[in-house]
Amino acid sequence: MSSSASPRPGSQSGLSARAARRIEYAIIGFGIVALLLIFQPFSLALFGIGCAGVVVAGLVNNLLPLCRPGVTVRALARGALIVAGVFIAMLVIALGSAYLYGRYFVGH
Repeated sequence: MSSSASPRPGSQSGLSARAARRIEYAIIGFGIVALLLIFQPFSLALFGIGCAGVVVAGLVNNLLPLCRPGVTVRALARGALIVAGVFIAMLVIALGSAYLYGRYFVGH
């Protein structure tokens, strides 16, 4: 394996100003499209997609502080994994507590 196949540990370049701005605008644009889907009067299926999109957009908005020039893609991906992990943990806790509530308080 040659040394040119993988970059040295300290040589990771960060996002350019243009790439950071594009990612930031994509995140904001996704949230706007999700809101438009919620308030459109044509289809309940699009409303449902919009509802899910607003939840995802709210989570993805946590990545906006990382959309700066010089931040590595790896750091951005790590932030996305942390946000996804917290969301999954909260989802499991919420579903588990709803299940236990139904089992022990409603069932009796």
